[in-house]
Amino acid sequence: MTPRYRFTTLLTWIMLLLAVPVASAQMGDKFGDPFGDPFGNDDPPVTVEVLTNAEAVAPGGQFVVAVVLDHADRWHSHLSDPIVPPEMEGFVPIATRVVVASNGAGTTLGPIQWPEPHAVEVAFTGTPVEYLVYEGRAIAYVPLLVSQDAAVGESIELSIEIEYQACDDASCLPPELLTETISIPIVEASAAAAIDSVDFEKFDPSVFAEPWDEAGSNTAAVATPSNTTSFFGVSVPGWDEPVGLAILALLAAAGGLILNLTPCVLPVIPIKIMTISQHASSPGKSLYLGLWMFAGVVGFWLGLGVLASSFSKFADPSRLFGYWYVTLGIGLLIIIMGVGIMGAFNINLPDKVYAVNPKADSAQGSFMFGVMTAVLGLPCFGFVAGALLAGSAAMPWWTILIIFAALGLGMGIPYLVLAAKPSLVKSIPRTGPASELVKQVMGLLLLAAGAYFAGSGVLALLKSDPERLISLPWYAKTIHWWFVGLFAAAAGGWLAWQTVKISKKPGNRVVFGLVGLVLASGGVLAGVDQTIKARDDLWISFTEAELASALESDRVVVLDFTADWCLNCKALESAVLLKDPVKSELLRDDVVPLKADLTSTKAPGWDKLRELGRTGIPTLVVFTPGSAEPWIASAYTSDQVIAAIEAARAAGPGS
Repeated sequence: MTPRYRFTTLLTWIMLLLAVPVASAQMGDKFGDPFGDPFGNDDPPVTVEVLTNAEAVAPGGQFVVAVVLDHADRWHSHLSDPIVPPEMEGFVPIATRVVVASNGAGTTLGPIQWPEPHAVEVAFTGTPVEYLVYEGRAIAYVPLLVSQDAAVGESIELSIEIEYQACDDASCLPPELLTETISIPIVEASAAAAIDSVDFEKFDPSVFAEPWDEAGSNTAAVATPSNTTSFFGVSVPGWDEPVGLAILALLAAAGGLILNLTPCVLPVIPIKIMTISQHASSPGKSLYLGLWMFAGVVGFWLGLGVLASSFSKFADPSRLFGYWYVTLGIGLLIIIMGVGIMGAFNINLPDKVYAVNPKADSAQGSFMFGVMTAVLGLPCFGFVAGALLAGSAAMPWWTILIIFAALGLGMGIPYLVLAAKPSLVKSIPRTGPASELVKQVMGLLLLAAGAYFAGSGVLALLKSDPERLISLPWYAKTIHWWFVGLFAAAAGGWLAWQTVKISKKPGNRVVFGLVGLVLASGGVLAGVDQTIKARDDLWISFTEAELASALESDRVVVLDFTADWCLNCKALESAVLLKDPVKSELLRDDVVPLKADLTSTKAPGWDKLRELGRTGIPTLVVFTPGSAEPWIASAYTSDQVIAAIEAARAAGPGS
């Protein structure tokens, strides 16, 4: 799990507590191959072809699209739903994926018929094991039905997005993503023309006689890595774990509850409840109308969630932030939202919005009453909603919907409780300095989130120039963390200090003082944690000069080829290279640990990798001074690496 994922989970939890859920993702590129062709191969491991069995189709007809993955000898790709054996724990395959989009000219997509898997022996994680893959000429079939109402003379335009990762028995290449388009004219039944091809012999036509489950039928499941956070040695479940997602939802609900304390919402709560009570002839009717108002509030936030989740349909959450300008842009947007909520500028709704006044005397009216209650609160928390829309764009769609639904539940619960027992309205606090304090703390936390995204975007830009990255001092890579810590500490300190000034109750001072202390210390500790990791990074950026210098000084060189997109590389680094006994060996004076980051196509490590006769990563190389034959492995155990280092040390000139 990368630092981006680790910090996002932690910061999201903190910000959700005050209604500012934010998310981050691992860097990468979705809508094209970000790596070009770094290997310079004329004969690719996998050739992709898209075929159809129809030259023209009639209204009410049917046809099939075939996505052909033609694998070269020794190469294969992962299944659409990879099955990872227990022996390969830590290995994260990139599933083969086919997504078909139509121009809407009366077509319905059916379930994909995936190729037959084959068992091959691989050693991705050091232990040979049988693993199911696609190999040879593997064909995925996508059946389509043409509507009876399709207009003759028009054409069906299909866009087919294909993603796969080519691997041999020891390593994997960067994932490939490409898009093909085909056009099929709609004609009279007498003019419909089929194409006879052996590539469609294995298609099972019985699928056209079965009912189709259209929801998600044309998209393969993609495996995702376990997302467990480690912060100063404390393991915290990430949002892709059930416990982590449940905690995230609870904190989102707490954030939604706190939104009711803003100056735009707090004063109108008694008015809304009194209105419902006046229309209700009994406690049961009051609860009934309150339930519909509650549903309206939740519906408003779910609507925002659908809007935010639509972004995740266009970009893989694990690779969206490969565009440095996306990360930087989101950071700047969140910073603007933070400055705005603190009073630099205001969101003003049109006068017509305030004129909308639905009657809460029916289910429909109470529902719209709830929707408008949330809408009219936008001048206070619209900044939070805007930052949330931007920050959550990189999360999986289901996670986004859960967060927004939980926010709605948290914001709507008070209305439900008060509708059930209107007498509790007297206990609602009045608007004033406390509600303004909520906005101020939200603003400071938004600035913390914005600083993280903006800093990450700048670092992503710097990383696109390998020479500049090499010359970057370790502390420059952590400056943005200290801005994050500064704003988080300011939020906590301001909350504690203002609570003492505003409230005379010892209980309030103690509770919010502790919350402020947690925020302040959490921000500082995050900066310290990341600074320590950057300062103590044992790896030296690879250059030919560094390698030559180390070998000339008769030192053993351990060279790790890795990349941001290579989850297998990160798994091996965490499980083997950065744990004793290997880590202790890498820190010895006679060993030089080099890292060749191949995320950028301009990285000097690509030439070295080809020179060593390798085309894929992970790859670990141990050089012996004075020897032209290094030890090379694509998968390895701690014992193997230790043995290679000891052998190189023993064979060196100084032995």
